[in-house]
Amino acid sequence: MAFEKSVLVPLNADETFALITQPDRLRRWQVVTARVDLRAGGDYRWTVIPGNSAAGTFTEVEPGRRVVFTWGWEGSADLPPGASTVTITLEPAAGGTMVHLTHEGLTGEQEAGHAEGWTHYLGRLVTAATAGDAGPDEWAAKPALDPPGLDPLSSAEATLAVCQLVLRGIAEADYHRPTVCTEFDVTQLADHLIGSVTYLGAAADAVPTAGAEPATVPLETRVATAAQATLEAWRVRGLDGEVKVGPHEMPAAAAMGILSIEFLVHAWDFAQATGQQVVVSDELAQHVLGVARQIITPEARGGGSFADPVEAGPDAGLLDRLIAFTGRTNTQ
Repeated sequence: MAFEKSVLVPLNADETFALITQPDRLRRWQVVTARVDLRAGGDYRWTVIPGNSAAGTFTEVEPGRRVVFTWGWEGSADLPPGASTVTITLEPAAGGTMVHLTHEGLTGEQEAGHAEGWTHYLGRLVTAATAGDAGPDEWAAKPALDPPGLDPLSSAEATLAVCQLVLRGIAEADYHRPTVCTEFDVTQLADHLIGSVTYLGAAADAVPTAGAEPATVPLETRVATAAQATLEAWRVRGLDGEVKVGPHEMPAAAAMGILSIEFLVHAWDFAQATGQQVVVSDELAQHVLGVARQIITPEARGGGSFADPVEAGPDAGLLDRLIAFTGRTNTQ
């Protein structure tokens, strides 16, 4: 069976093509992370929602006109990567570009599920084209709501999505604003986060991306590039056993727990520095708070990584409780 849907995107064909093929544009409406080799024979991997990554190969690429790629889901026996085909054609139209999507090679059940998904994301495509960004994707919180809940990898992907949304709201004029981490301004804090992501990625043999983009590249893109490499490497490695993080051995799941704390807490730091709000589900914030209570031990505080916890107050939300546990004070 095949699913077909068309939407009118209020941009020209080249701008629309970029929105549906370039990682920094895809993150505005469809994916958490994206790796794209945009050429016939090139492959791609998109984490669409935490815990769910699509992958395949491009078979046709006509910039501004048409892109065809195979499609499937990592870890799926029924629809593995490459098992179906997506064709997207672009045609100039009054008011913008008509985007026509066809997804072939699906069973009836698969067609129903993908129809819901493509309808959701094509709607977000139009929003992103209109507003510049489709905003937080409510579907990104779904793994936190479904039993058995978030695992450390899905949590890291979900918190990355939260952090990236805040980073996209940072203008170049904000780069040297001070942060609650008094030793860092906004740019330095982003560099610190990239360093932490790369450090944890090395434990799973991720290929380092430091220097992959010049310093003029937006902070969100720089963080996203490092995070994509780290999270893909961890998906390959898995969470069994122990890993070496620097000179220390630790359980793999605990190492990934550190990444969730880094993404969500620093999202808050960036938001505080630039007058933004963090959009995060209570389920995800509660999960990360539980992880933090295991990771941030008195020994960790004594080593200078975290200040002593502060009082959150009886009416504090779950994110505020997490922030207070790390020793930060809400100043907004």
